[in-house]
Amino acid sequence: MRRNPTHQPRKRTRTGAGLGASLYATLVVTVVALGPPACAPVPPAPPHMAPERALPLRGCSIQVGAFSRVENAIRLTAVLEGRGLNAYYFHHPAGLYKVRFGDYSSRESAGTEAERLRAAAIIDEYYIVSPEEYAVARERKLGKDYLRRELVTTARSFIGLPYRWGGDSLEEGFDCSGLTMAVYHLNGLNLPRSAAEQYLAGLPVDQGQLLQGDLVFFATSGRRKVSHVGVYAGEGKFIHAPGVGKTIRTDILADRYYAARFLGARSYVR
Repeated sequence: MRRNPTHQPRKRTRTGAGLGASLYATLVVTVVALGPPACAPVPPAPPHMAPERALPLRGCSIQVGAFSRVENAIRLTAVLEGRGLNAYYFHHPAGLYKVRFGDYSSRESAGTEAERLRAAAIIDEYYIVSPEEYAVARERKLGKDYLRRELVTTARSFIGLPYRWGGDSLEEGFDCSGLTMAVYHLNGLNLPRSAAEQYLAGLPVDQGQLLQGDLVFFATSGRRKVSHVGVYAGEGKFIHAPGVGKTIRTDILADRYYAARFLGARSYVR
């Protein structure tokens, strides 16, 4: 076999495929430089560009009552619920029981609703809670760990209370999703009302990756469907409203009853 006497590599002839690749590269550079056409469809964001949080933030709420007896707060909650208002009661740090309801876009709209209810003798004095008062508003400055701790602190403030939703009888039992909704609403996150909606709204979390403030879901009705929910408090524990005749309490995920019925966990703080 004869070799090239100059020992220089022969030049390759550019094929059609090579020309096509070169032209494609030139077009890509041109498009990047000029940007996409005005009406070009925007491709979906990659996973790492997902929205910062899973839940919308709450607007203004109306806070009423200053009850020394929890039964009075429960009754007012039931009255407001009967009027189609999304109300919940809670134990205020001052030691009294208060009721909150509504999600209004402005202080003016919240005030208008509050005055309407006061004119109808449904409520007396009231206070408008602004979005900047919620723990979530301080998250950017204090961090997500702060918000998670606040969620658990709020959940713990319900321990021992006879939590229930709607109606006017203390014997009707408890509503677990009403508890979790109230915990998130009190911190400025608009968690849906039912356990099934809450399950769909969150981001799946492996049980081994649970963090404070995540929600844990169970199938307690005998079917593999979401029927119970609680707030994960850390160290394998969760806070929930367990059922009729029982107060809100802390239980352990590893407990045989709950472990056999565990369906999954969801996070709402990214």
